Amino acid sequence: QVQLVESGGGLMQTGGSLRLSCAVSGRTSSNHVMAWFRQAPGPERVFVAAIRWSGGSTHYADSLDGRFTISKDNAKNTVYLQMDSLKPDDTAVYYCAAGMGIPFDTITRMTTTRWYANWGQGTQVTVSS
Repeated sequence: QVQLVESGGGLMQTGGSLRLSCAVSGRTSSNHVMAWFRQAPGPERVFVAAIRWSGGSTHYADSLDGRFTISKDNAKNTVYLQMDSLKPDDTAVYYCAAGMGIPFDTITRMTTTRWYANWGQGTQVTVSS
C-alpha cells in the first residue's frame, strides 16, 4: 500500500507559477507510476501528467501546451508538479496518484483513474484572472 500526501496548492494570479509536492510513503516498487490528476467542480477527474517511479519516463496531457512539468526525487520520496503560465482554467483540486505500470511498456495509456489504486487527499489550486 502506498500513501500519498499533496501540498503546495494555493491562490495564484494568471501567469504565475506554483509547484505542487506529493510525499510518497509505504511500499513502492520499480513498476510504480506516479501521476497527477485534477478535478474542477464536477464528477470527472482528469489526467495531467505521469512519471515512472524508476527510470523517470514521463507523459503529459496534450491540453497543457508544455506549461507543466512532472518530476521526482526518489531520495526524498517526493513527486512534483511544476505549473507555469497558470490560467483560470487550471483552477481545480489536484490529486496525486500511484498505480502499477506494465514493465517495459509505455505509460502513455495510463491516463484514466482506473490505472491508479492509491490517491492523496488533494490540494486546491485557484487561479484568478
